[in-house]
Amino acid sequence: MTTLILLRHGRSTANTAGVLAGRTPGVELDDRGREQAAAVVDRLAALPIAAVVTSPLERCRQTVAPLAAARGLEPVVEDDLAEVDYGAWTGRKITDLLKEDLWKVVQAHPSAATFPDGESLAGMQARSVAAVRRQVTRVRAEHGDDAIVLACSHGDVIKAVLADALACHLDNFQRIVVDTCSVSVVTYTELRPFVARMNEQSGDVASLVPKPKPAEGEEPPVNASDAVVGGSTNA
Repeated sequence: MTTLILLRHGRSTANTAGVLAGRTPGVELDDRGREQAAAVVDRLAALPIAAVVTSPLERCRQTVAPLAAARGLEPVVEDDLAEVDYGAWTGRKITDLLKEDLWKVVQAHPSAATFPDGESLAGMQARSVAAVRRQVTRVRAEHGDDAIVLACSHGDVIKAVLADALACHLDNFQRIVVDTCSVSVVTYTELRPFVARMNEQSGDVASLVPKPKPAEGEEPPVNASDAVVGGSTNA
């Protein structure tokens, strides 16, 4: 069971400017975003994070930098965790985009939405889910089944990954909230993923520390993937 921590980047200059930054170069964390990134170090101090993965965009690299430095880890850049390619919408003000017919599709039927000169939301989900599963497999092979990997990405990307883990159709992913510098957690087992946390911003994460393996002769703990008849199936 490998644990994936999904960290959204801290607040950026585009967040406060009300524009759809997309993949615009040079969009960085603002003062609040840098404070949020620094706070991640203490928030996740209890967790033995084996690897840090990041979107290639500056705001994500800046968000993981304090944590990676504190742990002595070199972040792995995963291009498929980049922000949605919004195409011709990139850099436009949200207030203007609200008037576009496509905006209604993005909100109500996102699986059918393709941005002009950009990518579709369905395509974004496919490449981002494949990316996190690829990274989870890599980290598991390098660090063992109980490894924890942190991946820093963007709001829509994380929402799409969570929707997949919840077996939720992409058309419902707008119901998921992912705030700046929030933490969401998915554990991947051989059977299926389990969503352990969503949009966590300040809570205790110590319960995510892997339990020690039982000594020889001891009964193993119930695995999250084991169904328990008549009781919780997520014991």
